[in-house]
Amino acid sequence: MEYVLNPALPGMQLPFEWKGTPVDDHGRFVNYEFPHHYSLMELLKWKFQRNPQKAAKQAEVWNPPVDHDDSFIHSAEDCIVWLGHATFFIRLGGVNILIDPVFYNIPLIKRCVPFPIDPGHLTGLDYVLISHNHLDHCDKHSLQLVAKQNPATTYLSGLKMEGLLSRFTGSEKIQTAGWYQQYHTDERIRIYYLPARHWTKRGLRDENAQLWGAFVLQAGGKTIYFAADSGYGSHFADVGRIFPEIDYCIIGIGAYKPEWFMSPSHVSPANAVKGANDMHARVMIPMHYGTFDLADEPMGDPIAVLHELDGQRSIDGRLESRKIGEKLPI
Repeated sequence: MEYVLNPALPGMQLPFEWKGTPVDDHGRFVNYEFPHHYSLMELLKWKFQRNPQKAAKQAEVWNPPVDHDDSFIHSAEDCIVWLGHATFFIRLGGVNILIDPVFYNIPLIKRCVPFPIDPGHLTGLDYVLISHNHLDHCDKHSLQLVAKQNPATTYLSGLKMEGLLSRFTGSEKIQTAGWYQQYHTDERIRIYYLPARHWTKRGLRDENAQLWGAFVLQAGGKTIYFAADSGYGSHFADVGRIFPEIDYCIIGIGAYKPEWFMSPSHVSPANAVKGANDMHARVMIPMHYGTFDLADEPMGDPIAVLHELDGQRSIDGRLESRKIGEKLPI
């Protein structure tokens, strides 16, 4: 096992030993706690097994509520706006940030709900954050539009992502970090790249050739954690050790069934709650549901289960379940 980082970026002060981002003998990135590679047999088993919720899924008429007001773009107010799936607009400390922009359908999968605003209005962006290379998080056409509308923006992502992002955006303002590294940013904000339990792949032979991860944003006395795609692991508790006051935990709840297949990649609603509680987050914001049909559960299942858990007082912090496109002032 080898350990790598970006020597041009600073590391973080951690309450535990950290050698760097692990890489295997083939130069592929590795989940340090739960090493795992999906096999073709696992995929086929999932695709050909019976889905116990198939009838409920076929009968479902649920759609997530949507707010089409885009006035938040040109406001001066700090806010978090969920734009569907894992796409977020965040203004923190007066800095404009867009995370994992996906405005359109992705190959073979249509959006179940349209993007809530005209994506051409997303201008004035200071930073665009790309958590990993999967098509539902890193979309060529969306990034091309972002680059056209925001020629001065800086792109932040994981190791080995610079080539892909450069091709999509034409930008030279790209920083790629290893886990537990800090990006060079405007003095108004600090942005860090942290571990997630996931994987990457865009082609036939590039599994885990590019890094995946989560983000922490700090400005104006507030800390926001964006979990990206992740299975459950000790990295959630580690976040709470490093950042004792996490104000907002943005975490996925969907694409989680069947759990035997999905759990290494995506937390269930129950494990999302566990992760948010592990880091002692004051506010939990759910994402990664209601936009793309990626798994066996009905589209409305994740948020219904999460509200049940909230009703049982399982969430230590406050749940903020917002409409797609609705502004959450912070």
